[in-house]
Amino acid sequence: MNSAGNLHAYPPASEWLRLEVDEPPRFWVTIDTEEDFDWAAPFARTGYRLDSVPALAACQSWFERAGVVPIYLVDWPIVADDRARDILGPAEQGGRCEIGAQLHPWVNPPHDEEVCARNSYTGNLPPALQRAKMAALRDAIRDRFGTAPTVYRAGRYGLGPETGAMLAELGFRCDSSVRAGFDYRAGHGPDYRAAPLHPWWCRTDHGAVLEVPLTTVFGGLLGQAGRGLYHRATGRGGRIGAALARLGLVERIALTPEGIPAERACEAIDIAIAQRLPVLTLSFHSPSLQPGNTPYVRDQAELELFYRWWDVVLDHLARRGVAATTAADILARASHFAPAA
Repeated sequence: MNSAGNLHAYPPASEWLRLEVDEPPRFWVTIDTEEDFDWAAPFARTGYRLDSVPALAACQSWFERAGVVPIYLVDWPIVADDRARDILGPAEQGGRCEIGAQLHPWVNPPHDEEVCARNSYTGNLPPALQRAKMAALRDAIRDRFGTAPTVYRAGRYGLGPETGAMLAELGFRCDSSVRAGFDYRAGHGPDYRAAPLHPWWCRTDHGAVLEVPLTTVFGGLLGQAGRGLYHRATGRGGRIGAALARLGLVERIALTPEGIPAERACEAIDIAIAQRLPVLTLSFHSPSLQPGNTPYVRDQAELELFYRWWDVVLDHLARRGVAATTAADILARASHFAPAA
């Protein structure tokens, strides 16, 4: 068990949460619900937009029709927007969605740090400032939506060595910041290349936090065995990794409609099922719900393709017997794996 409370200190395989015999996996939909900003521009406290907020209504209606209860991981500008509260609040109160927290430090008070690329990862900030920002966001969500969040995601997946202990102290019970298979060190971020895909309990002096990583698998002829080759190749430049994928040798596939074709996502689902992952994490950013905000949805045609992706992927999940779940259910099912006090 991770006694240090460090979510980067991965437990041995013997401590991963696993499916019982004959138990099917489940999936949840996590939405990084955030302001609209230019992803290629320098980070800034001001100048962002919230034009995509009304599109949350169509998104929520779509998932309700699909029988999925998504979790909106909301950040500070979203929490402060009355339209977002009016759309998501009633849905959350009616059990049709869940609300969690996502921390973008550059727009989240207190504003005591320099705004720069390194500080865009919360885990790089001084511990006291990290905790203050996390507490401010938790309290704002509680005050605006009526319930304190129990699920956290660090913006830009920016965990630090102290994050697990802080989350437990602040009442969070689940983190989903580990983007397994990705390396953000070039931009001052964390390295998740060696992270497990199975959930695990992170034990701290303040209690346990369940880590549920984002799902990324490796496909191609080499499959999971090609993971190391992929990382060595991409360490020398992205073109080599792309060439490996074109040759069908090894390909990194994340469960997201952002940049991943539906047929590849279905392949990744099959791989994840074969690996007997208990929870499949599907994710995207809310600005993609409106054309022009992200590189993935640039016009109306691509927005229609975005929703078509969900049609295909949810149909494949249903045919494979993988049902939708919620954060509350994930925590309940994982409780019998909880570490000793």
